[in-house]
Amino acid sequence: MASSRTFSRPLVVLSLLVSAVIIAGAGWAVSNQVSANGSSNPFGATTPYVSPESSAAKALPGATSAEKAAFQKFAATPSAIWLLPEDHDTASIADFVADTAAAASADEKTAVFVVYGIPDRDCSNESAGGLTAAEYPAWVAAIAKGLVDQSAVVIVEPDSLALSVSCGNTDERTSQISAAVDSLTATGTSLYLDGGHSNWLTPQVQATLLSAAGVSRTRGFASNVSNFNTTEAERAYDEQVSALAGGAHYLIDTSRNGSGSNGEWCNPSGRTVGDAPSVVTDGTALDALLWIKNPGESDGQCNGGPAAGDWWPAGALALLG
Repeated sequence: MASSRTFSRPLVVLSLLVSAVIIAGAGWAVSNQVSANGSSNPFGATTPYVSPESSAAKALPGATSAEKAAFQKFAATPSAIWLLPEDHDTASIADFVADTAAAASADEKTAVFVVYGIPDRDCSNESAGGLTAAEYPAWVAAIAKGLVDQSAVVIVEPDSLALSVSCGNTDERTSQISAAVDSLTATGTSLYLDGGHSNWLTPQVQATLLSAAGVSRTRGFASNVSNFNTTEAERAYDEQVSALAGGAHYLIDTSRNGSGSNGEWCNPSGRTVGDAPSVVTDGTALDALLWIKNPGESDGQCNGGPAAGDWWPAGALALLG
């Protein structure tokens, strides 16, 4: 899921960031960063929720003895909970979101959700699907209903804005995202739009898309979702995007960026996990490093992987080097 394509622009030479999986929750500290829209860093005094229903957790009972130790590392590290209409339709998703957010709150954690059901999702590529234009607003409204009186972080539609340039549906896409922003921010949740990544669009183009989609009404944007670019490369890019988008704050997906990118987006070999989730309190617009993509889940039927989003034992083991 969330292919986060890399197009054939010249790649910047990236320095390697060699990282290891560390104990979930380490590195979190209180922060009072405030964004342009007045909201504070949602990760300042909390740790992301570790879902007992993650792909890694579900894989543990059937894992071999050689796999269990590795899979346990993934299962114990907080990663985002993806909301797909194929898994939870409009009739059921409000209850799922409310129950998950409540479970996180009871554990004194914060659930991180990824909304991933936009029409023509992934522009008919590996993660193709999503709802119709008529169905999508009601599904988002149901998610918003589940978030009422809950504390959560929501990342909106990976790849959707950046892909709209090559798919030729920018006006339609920014309008759909803007409407979703209205529904979701009404609940008071902390919202981040997807901001592509450093090997895709220029900062100017990405910032223009974010602004058209309503980033000023959110906490900010998320970058490198399901991709592999080093944290250093993303920070340099994201700071430019942030400056062009009114000082929007941002998140970086570090779930698989420990060895940087080799220019491929779909199950590339030789990639490793990156830094474990942690809050950032250095005064920049970066709020946190997160595992947004669930490492161990396939990008699609390429390089030996199963369908997008399916658990891939061999791929999970390879990420640990």
